[in-house]
Amino acid sequence: MIRSHLENLIRRSEKAMGLFVTTGFPERTATVPLMRALADGEADFIELGIPFSDPVGEGIPIQRSSEIALRNGVTVADAFEATSSFKSERVTPVLLMGYANPIHAYGAKTFCRSAVDAGVDGLILADISLESADLIGDAANASGLELVFLIAPGTPDERIARIDEAADGFVYAVSTSGLTGDSLEMLDPIQRYLARARRSVTRNPLLVGFGIDRHALARELCRHTDGFIVGSALIRRIESLWANKDLGSEQRLRGVTDFALGLRHGERQLNTK
Repeated sequence: MIRSHLENLIRRSEKAMGLFVTTGFPERTATVPLMRALADGEADFIELGIPFSDPVGEGIPIQRSSEIALRNGVTVADAFEATSSFKSERVTPVLLMGYANPIHAYGAKTFCRSAVDAGVDGLILADISLESADLIGDAANASGLELVFLIAPGTPDERIARIDEAADGFVYAVSTSGLTGDSLEMLDPIQRYLARARRSVTRNPLLVGFGIDRHALARELCRHTDGFIVGSALIRRIESLWANKDLGSEQRLRGVTDFALGLRHGERQLNTK
């Protein structure tokens, strides 16, 4: 499961890298090959987004990826199918990232059981608060699905501690009160917030996300955290690779792997042309 995996990394003094991709983006058939490419790029876990028509808190890149996936006819069942196919050959943990409405429509208990049967390790719901998580949280706990909660710069210390107590997989520190994909400019206030969160999060690993688009920034924000998550920058990279009609499928996927390796190691990305 995701928490034990992250704890193993912490014991080895390694920072975790989580990477986000939307199910069915940029093409319906691209999801599993992209997940393989991310695993080849040394992702410690993959966040697989369930497309939704009203993705609160998401910036333009992820909003657009969700719109494209919905136009491609992608459903919750496609996320389960992609995870099952990927986990039949790889051990990289997979978390589903989504919103409450599709899960309630699916049925919380059925959703969580189906997720676990498909090999999903955890669940991140951007619009679920600590107080409103009972139904889905109970279903997740009953099925063994680890639940991740988010904190933000304005979250008080006492509430961060309560969130740490309720979470099962890790605590997700949103770096800024803006949208995913927003540029991070003033790092000192973010570092003070992350240092404060670090003092309050004692039970779970603490990871940071939103606005991270390069190795140097990821490394800087990991000073007080156990790892980082990249979404929008990866979506933009995938979009640009698929827009290049001179590239074949293998070159595009290699470009995704190189991007992931660059995030982890700061290596120069390979020319895919």
